[in-house]
Amino acid sequence: MTDSPLLCLAIAFAAALLMGRLIRYIHLPNVTAYLVAGLLIGPVFHLIPDTQVKELSILSDVALGFIAYSIGAEFKLTYLKEIGVKPVVITCFESVFASLLVFLALLLFGQPLEICLTLSAIAAATAPAATLMVVRQYHADGPVCRMLLPVVAMDDATGLMLYAILSKLAISVARAGSEQAGIVELVLMPLLQIVKSLGVGVVIGLVLCYVLRFFHSRGNKLSLTLTAVFIGVGLSDSRILDLSSLLVCMMIGATMVNLYEKSDSMLEVCDRFTPPLFMIFFVLSGAALDFNALLVAGPICAVYVIVRVLGKVSGATLGALIEKCDKNIVHWLGLTLVPQAGVAIGMARLALRDLGSEPGSAGLIINAVVLAGTLIYELTGPIITKMALTKAGEIEPAAKT
Repeated sequence: MTDSPLLCLAIAFAAALLMGRLIRYIHLPNVTAYLVAGLLIGPVFHLIPDTQVKELSILSDVALGFIAYSIGAEFKLTYLKEIGVKPVVITCFESVFASLLVFLALLLFGQPLEICLTLSAIAAATAPAATLMVVRQYHADGPVCRMLLPVVAMDDATGLMLYAILSKLAISVARAGSEQAGIVELVLMPLLQIVKSLGVGVVIGLVLCYVLRFFHSRGNKLSLTLTAVFIGVGLSDSRILDLSSLLVCMMIGATMVNLYEKSDSMLEVCDRFTPPLFMIFFVLSGAALDFNALLVAGPICAVYVIVRVLGKVSGATLGALIEKCDKNIVHWLGLTLVPQAGVAIGMARLALRDLGSEPGSAGLIINAVVLAGTLIYELTGPIITKMALTKAGEIEPAAKT
């Protein structure tokens, strides 16, 4: 165990790289390796103390900002016009169904309202990385794959919007009590936070696009991107403005990609910088897991994992039926939306901050549920995705082995 932040970071990077190499032999996503590495150096062997995990949380805040920024960059208007309305409808149905079913199930199991609200929002998010890994590995192609790509691109943005609303409700309930929280706290304040966050994100994005006219090197572009994201996260940390860092940074990315004509080069520079940041984010998330909280959250996690899948599958099926999609999309698309990782873990980290990290707190339970669920989804998701694409006839027989 060490109290040096830099040494803790070195241990975290070394553990992530080693576990990432080992886990390749069993063909699992890197995110699973990083979470396991965090578990080992944190709660299992205590190589990094809890105090250092909390002190390094600023890196998690920055990583969350870049995750949201990259999600916003997927929303290029020309691309949205090209793909049409079908993926939008399916995304709305599968996200809302997952959230609604998780909320009702947890409420029926007698869980506190703030836990029900927060986990229902997190349930909407999907991790595209594990799914896309299967698509690329087996060279899958067909109607399901072509629908899957835009759906997973929009899915996390829907989850961020739901989280901005429902997490605000959860905080209001936790602080004031559901009996005392009025219409302003429960409805108007979340909506106001969303409007303010989107507006501030657009303003920062506009300034970024204007300033980029005077800087052309990769180093300067990266510096400007860092500045914009840091401003977005920093302003959101101020309790005075009451902003959602996820929505602010998402709108910075969306504004940049639509108004800056060389946005591809900006994203390329960003992609070179962020992998180590995301790596350390997942390791610290695993290191923050409390096994005692996981024991308490076990039954909640089981409900969350099962009901979320039911919501994703039923919502995607209904959305595809309404849009009269190909029968393979109707039958199999929902099963490709099982994996969950980065954005969901980011939301859980925010819940730790907003709903408490002390023993028995709602934030600690939510974090334990999401991390355990992520491990389950990332272990089973690629297998389920491969099965669904095989059934849909989009994986060639020779590539199944």
